[in-house]
Amino acid sequence: MKQTRLLVLVVLSAALGSAVLGVSPRVFAQNAGSQAPTVEERLQAIEQRLRDLERRLDAARPQIKENLTSSAVLTEATLDERFEALDQKVRILERRRELEQEAIAAQAKAAPVFGAGGDGFSLRSAEGDFQLKLRGYLQTDGRFFFGDEAQPVSDTFILRRIRPIFEGTVFKYFDFRIMSDFGGGQTVLQDAYIDARFWPQARFRVGKFKSPFGLERLQSATDLLFVERALPTNLVPNRDVGVQMHGDFGRGAFSYALGGFNGVVDGGSGDFDDRDGKDFVGRVFAHPFKPTKVELLKGLGLGVAGSVGNQKGSPTSPNLPGYKTTGQQTFFRYRSDGAAAGTSVADGERFRVSPQAYCYGGPFGLLTEYVFSSQEVKRGAATAQIDNESWHVAASYVLTGEKASYKGVTPRRAFDLGVGSFGAFEIAGRYSQLKVDNDAFPLFANPQTAARKAKAWAVGFNWYFNKYVKFVMNYEQTEFDGGRATGDRETEKAILSRFQIAF
Repeated sequence: MKQTRLLVLVVLSAALGSAVLGVSPRVFAQNAGSQAPTVEERLQAIEQRLRDLERRLDAARPQIKENLTSSAVLTEATLDERFEALDQKVRILERRRELEQEAIAAQAKAAPVFGAGGDGFSLRSAEGDFQLKLRGYLQTDGRFFFGDEAQPVSDTFILRRIRPIFEGTVFKYFDFRIMSDFGGGQTVLQDAYIDARFWPQARFRVGKFKSPFGLERLQSATDLLFVERALPTNLVPNRDVGVQMHGDFGRGAFSYALGGFNGVVDGGSGDFDDRDGKDFVGRVFAHPFKPTKVELLKGLGLGVAGSVGNQKGSPTSPNLPGYKTTGQQTFFRYRSDGAAAGTSVADGERFRVSPQAYCYGGPFGLLTEYVFSSQEVKRGAATAQIDNESWHVAASYVLTGEKASYKGVTPRRAFDLGVGSFGAFEIAGRYSQLKVDNDAFPLFANPQTAARKAKAWAVGFNWYFNKYVKFVMNYEQTEFDGGRATGDRETEKAILSRFQIAF
């Protein structure tokens, strides 16, 4: 009832205000055009206005009563219940939103991560226990010879290496690598191994991979200072099938590798072995001054590698090497005519040793190694131990000031004509030598076709467009002792070039 009275009073007050406002304009209008109305006239106008409002109120009374009746039903208890119900709905919606956010976060955590960039393409699980990487490199070379009238060599362009690389990790601790090579019109499986990475100090590798021996051989083909490796690489094993334990200490200050392999000839690789003899290879390498701040000392690395084994050959498979120049021309090979009396074969112990070192400080780099290789051989009833040796030293300087390193040069500013940047430029020089044991001649090797010694010097220019693309140009000249019926084999003069992309 109180609510009804209150509503009526409000309506009447509003109406009265409207009446007054409605009368005032007429009053002022009359003031403007005639005399002001009397008090009686004003009261009559107000009474008429009130009667009109009463009629309008009577007409609206049923609707007002209905509205007030509905409002009366909404007791305080009913309102509390409604508020509680609404609050419950809000809490349910908030919790549902939290669950949806948790589900989205869980999906994001479990979702694989894709990557693409200069270092290749990658796919890995969210926690990183499973990974797959695809990368590779392509090297297109040019070989041009001159002064080769006596022994002509074809000038040519060649796809030196085409190597897609698949690498990855499974179950957190096990890495793998598969690398094939389609260069030179052939298909070769270069690497295929598994690495069990339990501790940095002790990792276990099994499969086909580089033997831990030659310093320049262990350097990636994409990081080489020259187009081709120097003469000592002829005497070191390349890739072999076996098992290896390796690791490092002091964040790379000291590293080691020790393995057992099928055994390959000097400079050779192998996938299959039908012989019982095996090779054992070991290497240690140290950066003794790594903690120092003196750059030249910090970049000094010293090491030694060795191998020992027992290998046998046959007239159809002699198991002996041949040696090549940097122009990839063979200058030494053992006698072989397919018959036991005319073919030299491996016949016993094979031993190698190689002290090695490099030093990098600022734009300057120096790399050197010595290799001694000994193999017992046989031809017919004659036997001998052939001791061959080789060494080389290479120096480089980065003209644009970037740091030289065993892993190549990274330009400060990549090649970009738009901003006037040209990458990095490097010059290099090298001398190498390989000497075959005199006891190899004339019984086990023909002095009219096989040289006793090769001496090579080279100069080079390297243009690093960016971290992944480079151009290499070398001039190399190799002289020989022996190797021809009339004396020395003709000097090899070669211009070698390479355009490389590696990612």
